[in-house]
Amino acid sequence: KALISQKGGYQGMIEYIPGEFAHRPVDAEGFLFIHCLFVGFKKEFKGKGYATLLIDECIKDAKNSKMSGVAVVTRKGSFMADNKIFLKNGFQIVDNAKPDFELLVLKFDKNTKNPGFKHNLNEKLNEYHNGLTILRSTQCPYTEKNVNAIIESAKNMKLKTRIIDLMDAQAAQSNPCAFGTFAIIYNGKIISHHPISNTRFENIMSKISI
Repeated sequence: KALISQKGGYQGMIEYIPGEFAHRPVDAEGFLFIHCLFVGFKKEFKGKGYATLLIDECIKDAKNSKMSGVAVVTRKGSFMADNKIFLKNGFQIVDNAKPDFELLVLKFDKNTKNPGFKHNLNEKLNEYHNGLTILRSTQCPYTEKNVNAIIESAKNMKLKTRIIDLMDAQAAQSNPCAFGTFAIIYNGKIISHHPISNTRFENIMSKISI
């Protein structure tokens, strides 16, 4: 759902989906799962309660669909909302994943089992022990330009690079990174848990012995 102002035009959005189709490595079947929440391309639209308005719309849809509640993964930093707005709206932290991801939930029945992160995230890293691997998904359209630039830089560094397109929810849920729709892994270690610029990628690699 989009937030559109007569004065400012498109100023925000919330994206959500049934939990079994979440593009994060979570077990959240029965919950409506929020992928993305953003408000305020212009400063005057921030701090006006619009994020809460969008969350309320999601909660209404979850209730109307007879879901168990609403779940979301949060983190401080780019490309993901932090937990403050959700805690303010009655969500609770029920699980976490390295390095600083949190899974929050608003349950309509306190006796309902909590959703959780997949338990085998670290084990899946063993699949990416050799060279540079970029996992990406078109679920978030804002990463394509940066990824293309990173691929070119990797070629210049003569890095063995593998690109994995996460084509569906099952693939995203198998990502060893809790972000789900993106990760950069080098020799079995996650070096970026979220989309980054090419400049940031080059800075990271300059500190690693290639």
